[in-house]
Amino acid sequence: MSNVFPPFEPEQGEKRPRRLGFAARQVPIRVLIPNIFTLVGLCAGLTAIRMAIEHRYDLAVAALVLAAFLDALDGRVARLLKATSRFGAELDSLADFVNFGVAPAIIIFTWALNDQKSFGWIVMMIFALCAALRLARFNVAIDSPDQPQWKSAYFIGVPAPMGAIIVMLPLYLQSLGLPAMLMPPAVIIGYTLAIAFLMVSNFPTLSGKLFGQRIPREFVLPIFMLAALFVAVLLTYPYLTLTGLTLGYLATIPLGAVFYRRDERKAEETAQAQNGSKRKPPNEERPAPPS
Repeated sequence: MSNVFPPFEPEQGEKRPRRLGFAARQVPIRVLIPNIFTLVGLCAGLTAIRMAIEHRYDLAVAALVLAAFLDALDGRVARLLKATSRFGAELDSLADFVNFGVAPAIIIFTWALNDQKSFGWIVMMIFALCAALRLARFNVAIDSPDQPQWKSAYFIGVPAPMGAIIVMLPLYLQSLGLPAMLMPPAVIIGYTLAIAFLMVSNFPTLSGKLFGQRIPREFVLPIFMLAALFVAVLLTYPYLTLTGLTLGYLATIPLGAVFYRRDERKAEETAQAQNGSKRKPPNEERPAPPS
């Protein structure tokens, strides 16, 4: 009788040399830790969906923010522990679709577009589908090894986690006391479609991956203090903090295009200079052959 629960093989099909100290068909616990982060984040996204259905939007937003925080951690933890795997990448992509495609769509629909019936649901399906396309394109880009180093500082389009956070800006504003008449369904629909378009667009946005890879020692404690202050402000004034974060990110989108063009020009100039230095000098006049 075959095993009901097949063994977990993070890199099925690859033959790796057995490490000393591990028995056959055993997996180090460090391989599981990033996937645990991903699954906890998925639970947070599913909880956000339930809270939206129950119209408990404070808890729905909190669960979605928690899912985004865990999504930012799982990949970094995997690289830190050297536990990256194809299984983890696929699981992370599926969790991201639920957390940042389905969950915000249901939150916005139940909060503001329920009266729009099918039309409102179509709009939110467009947002969820754009999130799925964005994630699929991102997975394909990861498998492309020919990307120059400077392009690692940019995303193509708004990433799905940030798209899920910024698409709920109307909800943040209304929670801060903005009258509902200033945000009619037409405005919310237009804003949602704009964010969906930014996710699947070719617009370069800043990723921050290359920022701060090396930090001077004197900046370590101030960064710790700023991180603790941000968490404290987020917990104390969640909607005000999320509104400021959203507006700040939207302001950086045009800057991403400017910096991308600048780095692209620098890369082209460097390539031209290198190609010019490799060219052979022009042939000098050959002496006439002896008569």
